[in-house]
Amino acid sequence: MAFIAIVGSGALGGATAHALAVRDRIAEIRLIDAAGSIASGKALDIQQSSPIDGFSVRLTSAAAIDAAVGADVIVIADSASADSAEHSGEAGLALLRQLVRAGATSPIIFAGATQRELMGRAVTELHLKRNQVLGSAPFALESALRSLAGLAIDGSGVEVCLRVVGVPPKAAVVAWEEATAFGHPLSSKMPAHAIAGLGSRIPSLWPPGPYVLASAAAQVADAVVRGSRRRFSCFVVLDAGPRRTAVSSMPVELGPQGVAQVLEPALTRQERTLMENALERTG
Repeated sequence: MAFIAIVGSGALGGATAHALAVRDRIAEIRLIDAAGSIASGKALDIQQSSPIDGFSVRLTSAAAIDAAVGADVIVIADSASADSAEHSGEAGLALLRQLVRAGATSPIIFAGATQRELMGRAVTELHLKRNQVLGSAPFALESALRSLAGLAIDGSGVEVCLRVVGVPPKAAVVAWEEATAFGHPLSSKMPAHAIAGLGSRIPSLWPPGPYVLASAAAQVADAVVRGSRRRFSCFVVLDAGPRRTAVSSMPVELGPQGVAQVLEPALTRQERTLMENALERTG
């Protein structure tokens, strides 16, 4: 019986649980937070919305981190008792260390926008496999850009396909060379100055809000558990040389073990230079 564990029942964790529930594609969602009563209350609230939202997923809760062991996917979100702060820094690393010691071997999705450093430390200090850890926040940024591009061409963002690579917000690179709209190159639908204007808006779109981040995390987690042919822009841990790692957004294919394949985006020479510079600065 497939289940997804969400560590943290703050605004992001609760929204991710609800976004997963309404997709109605897994058996159980388990909200885990040291503030057990808050996790329990949010799980109950979401469960009681099932007749309205039309899902049959079972919502449960726990206060102990080892309740995540055995999950098909573990989502790292935010604490309910710290002003909804995303799990990061030393506290986040300690939490991941508890997961490892408890025996967790599932793919780990970092749902927040401030968890890049934690992802890198999970690999270098806790020795988690690179394909086991990924961050879904860039997919939230990609969704916002697709929506804005859809508006700019008087269409729908659903019909727009683009990829965000690099390190948002200042070192994010959009692969405009391969971006399409309605099956045609986006450049044939939008003038160059409009595309440049869209790219210049990235700093104001980062970090995405908790509901946008939650939607992205839910889609990525669902793709890992249930499978998907879709490609996602996600933070991944790259090998940057001897004893070095770099955490960058890249297009990926997902599978039951996490990242099945990191794909090479089609970039212009200028875009590739920007991405390589971003990796050099943040590696």
